[in-house]
Amino acid sequence: MLAADAISTFHQSPRQAVTAASRQQEDPQQGTKTHAGAETSRQSADEAKSPSGQQLSDQEKKQLDELKARDREVRAHEAAHQAAAGGYARGGPSFSYQRGPDGKQYAIGGEVQIDTSAVPGDPEATLRKAQIIRRAALAPAEPSPQDRSIAAEAAAMAAQARADVAKQSGENAGLDRRLRDSGAVPQDQPVLNLIA
Repeated sequence: MLAADAISTFHQSPRQAVTAASRQQEDPQQGTKTHAGAETSRQSADEAKSPSGQQLSDQEKKQLDELKARDREVRAHEAAHQAAAGGYARGGPSFSYQRGPDGKQYAIGGEVQIDTSAVPGDPEATLRKAQIIRRAALAPAEPSPQDRSIAAEAAAMAAQARADVAKQSGENAGLDRRLRDSGAVPQDQPVLNLIA
């Protein structure tokens, strides 16, 4: 069972195929988060220039195309987690960046944090939450190994919640029988409606 304050992170690791000089992590204090994919999608690699204004070499253009594609893939991957997690997501996605030959930042990895703790005293709510967590973990077109691990943890959480619901139902059935046997409740009257 997961700890009450558990936080899991859906994470998409940077690919080794995209190589360049500087890799940076987002700094929320300074607002360096850029939407490079959106900014540069209007400009083709053929038109792109280096920060000094020079035309990019063929190799740099190829690298820029790879970075743009990776940026789109990472952002779509993390957006899928975010959308499926709903209120269980802790903030928005965070990204790791790599500077392209054009001097702009491109997302090459990302993560979304999600609350994976059980709902104390409510196994039915825990079951619903576990199902949402699992769907969120598997929401991207290509879930990462860590995403699949979180989905497995959510499945285990759901199984435990189902067992807790069954146990609770069995306890309620026993109470129902005792109340009916004592004559406190007519045989055709639902007990849970009277208790609630």
